[in-house]
Amino acid sequence: MKIQNDSNERSVSDRRDFLKASVAGAMGAVLVSGAASGASPATASRPNILYIHSHDTGRLTSPYGYSVPTPNIQRLAEEGILFRQAFNAAPTCSPSRASLLTGECPHSNGMLGLVNRGFSMTPTGYDHHIVRTLRREAGYYSALVGLQHIAKDPHTIGYDRVEEVRGNRVVDVAPRAVRFLHSHPQQPFWLTVGFFETHRPYHQAAPEDDSRYIQPPKPQPDVPASRRDMADFHETVRTLDWGVGEVLAAIEAAGLAENTLVISTTDHGIAWPMMKCNLYDGGMGVHLVMRGPGGFTGGKVCNAMVSHLDLYPTLCELLKIKPPAWLQGRSFLPVLRGETEEIHEAVFSEVNYHASYEPKRAVRTKRWKYIRQYGGRRHPVLPNCDDGYTKAYWVKNGWAREVVAPEALYDLVFDPNERNNLANDPAHRATLDEMRRRMDTWMHATNDPLLKGPVKAPRGATFNDPDEISPGDPVTTVP
Repeated sequence: MKIQNDSNERSVSDRRDFLKASVAGAMGAVLVSGAASGASPATASRPNILYIHSHDTGRLTSPYGYSVPTPNIQRLAEEGILFRQAFNAAPTCSPSRASLLTGECPHSNGMLGLVNRGFSMTPTGYDHHIVRTLRREAGYYSALVGLQHIAKDPHTIGYDRVEEVRGNRVVDVAPRAVRFLHSHPQQPFWLTVGFFETHRPYHQAAPEDDSRYIQPPKPQPDVPASRRDMADFHETVRTLDWGVGEVLAAIEAAGLAENTLVISTTDHGIAWPMMKCNLYDGGMGVHLVMRGPGGFTGGKVCNAMVSHLDLYPTLCELLKIKPPAWLQGRSFLPVLRGETEEIHEAVFSEVNYHASYEPKRAVRTKRWKYIRQYGGRRHPVLPNCDDGYTKAYWVKNGWAREVVAPEALYDLVFDPNERNNLANDPAHRATLDEMRRRMDTWMHATNDPLLKGPVKAPRGATFNDPDEISPGDPVTTVP
């Protein structure tokens, strides 16, 4: 069994004071107005579910060993279960979230690019959203506070209630989430709380985030530019963690903690070269912590390989709901019960459109990673990396001239940073053929549109020329 028991701002102060005052005011107002109304408790088999997600955080939180200021997320991990080998179905924003919430990979639910650039799921994809299944099969009430990033109009997703917020940053979202939790909501409920942090642009580093003494994440070079970037990330993830802490405190204050399953995750890796929008582990790997009823307690660590696609079927099993036929993942409850060490031999991830078109696919086993590029391009697509100090350093040193192999094979035991491509090594030909077979089988089983040629963007969608540098450069609009 792969479960381990672990015992265990230059204006920054003004902004923090504002955050605290905002939440305190919201809590006070709702406690007074809501004290007289009774809440019907959720049944023992129907816990409330809090899905609290961030932007572009990867695994750069303290439970994964990084020296970043996330004490609330750390506490959540110490009280719940930390998944060390969790992966997305796409290392790009809208497709990743859509996959988690439908249980289908992006090319199955139709989310092939970013909502803010004109992409969307198919109508069937929205019908498959988990809040619709939970309402229909288990009587769940659903609410959205903050970021969702899967629909142009959040009211079309299927939530019973969409809280109006001024923006999607912690300063705006956390008080509204706290107010909802103290309003004695109908139970059982599914609550989505989405934070813009840690997306770029980052918050400016606080005085305690001295870039001289900060280590950038691997595989980034340890240079002043990346250290300065990491210092700003520290303050941004600190803000995220504060928001998470306020929401968790509200659950406890409202008497909901014992019967609320918390799912804390992110969409993909941080917005640095080789991470976000890339199929290396730095892009596919995600933070995932769960705490609450159903065995998600005890400060355990799960080393089994799991995908965002597995959350939907896991919840179906937990809630004793028949899993819909379209689901492509598997419940990981058997791992938590000690019945098996793994539920997957392999997990898959994909990119189609981000800022630019960059079609590629990946399959990962415990030992091997295989990445296949489509479209014939042999150089990095720079608009698919958000602008920042680290990217500027890479560009200055010739990143645009780097060669991208049409296919790559990495040994994750001896090459965890995925830099030594073994695809052309005769000694690994059998492994290459096996990984190719796994990918081809998956693509055919899921009717991947790349099997029929290039994936077209929908009318009205916008995208960058892949030879540009920045996602802020001029875009093309599909007529």
